[in-house]
Amino acid sequence: MRTVYRLGQGLRALAAQLLPVRIDTEAAAAHLSPPLFALFMRLKRSEQLHALRVLRAVQRHADPAPPALAAAALLHDVGKTCYPVSLAGKTLPVLVRAAAPALAQRLSAGDPRHPLVRPFVVYVHHPRWSGDLLTAAGADADTVWLAAHHADSPAQWRDHPLYPLLIRLQHADDTH
Repeated sequence: MRTVYRLGQGLRALAAQLLPVRIDTEAAAAHLSPPLFALFMRLKRSEQLHALRVLRAVQRHADPAPPALAAAALLHDVGKTCYPVSLAGKTLPVLVRAAAPALAQRLSAGDPRHPLVRPFVVYVHHPRWSGDLLTAAGADADTVWLAAHHADSPAQWRDHPLYPLLIRLQHADDTH
């Protein structure tokens, strides 16, 4: 099911590149400090649209969303800016992971500078890179933690104080 969703996400990203869709940067700026907003502006157009959809989804449960959750919704994928990947490159790790998980895991341990393994490395490591970028930009610890762990299995964090926010972020990310 997750594979089908990720393929749909890829189609939305393609549409974002082809269709004239206005990006509501004001909505992002309302939740981010200037250095964090600068990180948001580094995201690709399709990733900005995804981030804004995730923000709207977390706000549906409680408007306004807690500040750390709103910022993490907008910046959870900013680590992808470290090593940009094409749309096809974003889809490849999802397909390989579904068909050959051991191969995907091996490839994700490679060097992100290598173009053939980059998509796999970015897929696995971008959450940590997001946390690093947010830390360097002065984000609060809760925002950093949420972004850095947004792709983790939630079961391992069941006792963490931010677990409820992590679940909201993951649900929004997985459905938007």
